[in-house]
Amino acid sequence: MGRLVALSLLGIGLALLGERFLALRSRLKASREVESVDLPNCRLIKGIETGAEDIDILPNGLAFFSVGLKFPGLHSFAPDKPGGILMMDLKEEKPRALELRVSWGFDLASFNPHGISTFIDDDDTVYLFVVNHPEFKNTVEIFKFQEEENSLLHLKTIKHELLPSVNDVIAVGPSHFYATNDHYFSDPFLKYLETYLNLRWANVVYYSPEEVKLVAEGFDSANGINISPDKKYVYVADILAHEIHVLEKQPNMNLTQLKVLQLGTLVDNLSIDPSSGDIWVGCHPNGQKLFVYDPNHPPSSEVLRIQNILSEKPSVTTVYINNGSVLQGSSVATIYDRKLLVGTLYQRALYCEL
Repeated sequence: MGRLVALSLLGIGLALLGERFLALRSRLKASREVESVDLPNCRLIKGIETGAEDIDILPNGLAFFSVGLKFPGLHSFAPDKPGGILMMDLKEEKPRALELRVSWGFDLASFNPHGISTFIDDDDTVYLFVVNHPEFKNTVEIFKFQEEENSLLHLKTIKHELLPSVNDVIAVGPSHFYATNDHYFSDPFLKYLETYLNLRWANVVYYSPEEVKLVAEGFDSANGINISPDKKYVYVADILAHEIHVLEKQPNMNLTQLKVLQLGTLVDNLSIDPSSGDIWVGCHPNGQKLFVYDPNHPPSSEVLRIQNILSEKPSVTTVYINNGSVLQGSSVATIYDRKLLVGTLYQRALYCEL
């Protein structure tokens, strides 16, 4: 009888593991192949060879690039090279990407930037918030941008127990931000287990010097985050659930879910066109290719444009798709004056004139 019970439990356990495995392949869109949707006036950006995971653009056309991300389980073309922040002036006729100097005293050797966000204060001071993973830990760094010197002055490093696995950040004040945790755990094995079992424990945290609190939870893997031009709504990408969540910002900075937009792809970072409110999304058509890198079958890239997301029937347009022959693993797409920038997790970046 005892052996029968043991065999029954083993069978149930194996069936559960098999079901979770198939579910994970579905969440990764592991069987998906794509056909290219090209744009005519595009070129790869010189000087970006190891990815531009996130991009943020100031109203004056200065674009910041987060480059050189290293992550457990993620391919890297330069595993020993520290990351950095690059800048490009999109008002120039032929814009170039230049690396910004960082103030003395900041540990550049372990700089591993991920999601970024800018904030312009009432006195026109520009702050750059950077999710950083020094030695695969989790911090948010706050810099002051010094335009005359093309440099970043490091102001503060933020660590907190509610920020165990930070992916992206949206600044809402000089020391205030919302951040996504793509996992509940910080330990790599527990992260893997959390993903495999689809526990949906990822969350969004609000941080200020006075208060740090959980404001949204229940995500499969909370990824990109951004805010509407009128600052009333916060958008969160759930990459493995293929969703964008629309959350209403409350006066106390809590978030209330308003709606969820289902998409058929792995949504990464979200960028907002300030003039229209359109959401531009860097996407991964096939997540398995992203994490199991094969140069003969590289990860593909996809850019979506979402219009009128608050309406009953938002418009979703596929702007660009590439099978990896040009661009591998698109993680962000952002627009400025009909100039489109597309960054990737670990490869190149694309500049297009629309």
